[in-house]
Amino acid sequence: MTRSRTRRRAPFSPLCLVLPGLAALAPAHALDGSREDVTAFVAEMRDRHGFDPEALGSMFAQVESRPSIIEAISRPAEKTLAWHEYRARFITERRVRRGAELALEEADALQKAAAIGVPAQVLLAIVGVETFYGEITGRHRVVDALATLAFDYPPRGSFFRGELEQFLLMAREESLDPLAPLGSYAGAMGRPQFMPTSFRAYAVDGDTDGHRDLWGNWSDVFSSVANYLKVHGWRLGEPVMVPADASGANLDGLEFGALALTQTVQSLRDRGVKFDTFLPPDAPAVLVQLSGAAGPEYRVGFTNFYAITRYNRSQLYASAVNDLAEAIAAAAQPPVPEATIPFAE
Repeated sequence: MTRSRTRRRAPFSPLCLVLPGLAALAPAHALDGSREDVTAFVAEMRDRHGFDPEALGSMFAQVESRPSIIEAISRPAEKTLAWHEYRARFITERRVRRGAELALEEADALQKAAAIGVPAQVLLAIVGVETFYGEITGRHRVVDALATLAFDYPPRGSFFRGELEQFLLMAREESLDPLAPLGSYAGAMGRPQFMPTSFRAYAVDGDTDGHRDLWGNWSDVFSSVANYLKVHGWRLGEPVMVPADASGANLDGLEFGALALTQTVQSLRDRGVKFDTFLPPDAPAVLVQLSGAAGPEYRVGFTNFYAITRYNRSQLYASAVNDLAEAIAAAAQPPVPEATIPFAE
């Protein structure tokens, strides 16, 4: 993550090509704890959640405001990737191979998580796209990132103050030192890149050890991703998307790039779009147009496609997750566990 219910994904989405070296506009500096907005935040945490203001003040004295974070979140991407470029970035031999290896190494954790109702290959693909299976999870202290954006980035200060509030609550609940966790420059955390709001709402203690560890515990990671997708509408046994032939179809009035499932299987077929699915005629659907190297490519996305876009609001992201999941499933030996047990609502 990718917003409170979904995770705010825009600031750190892999949808855009971001330069790896971001030069700081100025050196990092200690956050001024005497600032009116900081003291007001501390007072709110005391009044609303019972935090000790002296302890919070001591913590904020060790927090740094980092201009490089503001530069990173403010800088326009040099280039928005076309689908064939985006896909090539994420569907690589190395990424598929590592996903298949992890399927074997963490078979028990995947089996337990898949019981929530989401196939293991989709869980692997999410963390494969997000952080290369936990290899690239971010180098910023989460509290620095969130405080910098909460107090020194007015365009989204309100949003990030909310995430900072949720982060401090999360740290208290999980008995974490709030100065310790690392994440992205926008505050996304761990192998699945949850924002604090999503962590508190959807993270799961997969191995029932009393903690939700999204940095080092694969059982917690996979179960949390599965829970997130299930809560956002994942349907057991249904496809994510299928190839489509739109040559000769009537595409007038269709809004390409939209995420909402405004069409149905039958309405798309009535337009002349050809595709195979076992889903019923009234199943919600969306026609996805992707920019292939040789021209437009078409697919039809279904409810599970939409569920993935709740994780990151991008058709490219959901399409890449689908393709990586299929590639991992084909490469994994033994096959990755299927989702067979519906989630208890």
